[in-house]
Amino acid sequence: MSRPAYQQLYEKLRQEIISGVLPFGSRLPGKRALAEQYHLSVITVAHALDLLAEEGYVSLRERSGCFVSFQISDPFLGSEPSESVLPSPSETPSSADVEGFPFSVLARTIRRVLAENAGNILLKTPGQGLLPLRQAISRYLARARGIWAEPEQIFLGAGAEYLYGLLAELLGRDRIWAIESPSYEKIRQVYAARNIRLEYLPLGSDGLLSAPLWQSEASVLHVSPYRSYPSDVTATASKRAEYLRWAEQKDRFLIEDDYESEFSVQQRPMETLYSQSSRACVIYLNTFSRTISSALRAGYMVLPTDLLPLCRERIGFYSCTVPAFEQYVLTDLLDSGDFERHIRRVRRRLRETRV
Repeated sequence: MSRPAYQQLYEKLRQEIISGVLPFGSRLPGKRALAEQYHLSVITVAHALDLLAEEGYVSLRERSGCFVSFQISDPFLGSEPSESVLPSPSETPSSADVEGFPFSVLARTIRRVLAENAGNILLKTPGQGLLPLRQAISRYLARARGIWAEPEQIFLGAGAEYLYGLLAELLGRDRIWAIESPSYEKIRQVYAARNIRLEYLPLGSDGLLSAPLWQSEASVLHVSPYRSYPSDVTATASKRAEYLRWAEQKDRFLIEDDYESEFSVQQRPMETLYSQSSRACVIYLNTFSRTISSALRAGYMVLPTDLLPLCRERIGFYSCTVPAFEQYVLTDLLDSGDFERHIRRVRRRLRETRV
């Protein structure tokens, strides 16, 4: 299936920006010039530029044009492109401002699961979780988040905090781990409870400050690129690229905590670090607690294939902590399309109420 023309133009311009063909500060041709160059309508070009602006690759200046805002910072120059002072909380509405997952849909799914899986819901599941659910998550991530992962790379657990603990066991307690400051308090609590030595890296207005990041002795970095709690900071495209550059060093890992990113009001969901990484160094982590219900203690992580042998050695003996019944319910919600319909409905409501 051919991609829409605006998306093809977006991807071409984005690649030229990232590769430096269009360097930081350079002015892009006007909309009409781009439309003539690529034989597209001005509306199609405008749509592509809006996507680039939303993700932080360009800035649109009224009556001046479109300028590249993506840059790769050099930590050795001592310059700090981001502001050191955190911004005021965003006025952009959160998913908490709109209705939760429809109870009628959930109830109908539960009844169907009870009728069709009565003989299986009390059985013990594999340690990684049920294969049908891992397959459904794999397909969903490919459709919605640009993540291509095999079911064997996906591990289920009873919420994000449980998965944090598994990662501590997997990557090792002898490492130094870095987390955002401020960050979700349970991240610190889980790692501290496992006697992990932590470094607290300060957040600026566009993500972690560069100097503390590059001066850190950590080999594991836990970040929430989308609306980190409680600061409400979303890492820019430039900052996300910097995180990946940091992780390119040997024996370093990024833990991408992608909580609530499904409800971004942007036209196109923010790209994940996992999908952008050229090296198997990013671990993707998400949960259904916000998208469906906090009462549903189910999360998942996606591991690079290179980590799978170590995973089997260090945490492969753990039993899956998500009940089989809940796994069948999640599988049904993903495969039926009800989950994604809910996501689209919430995103529409958030855009409508955006200030």
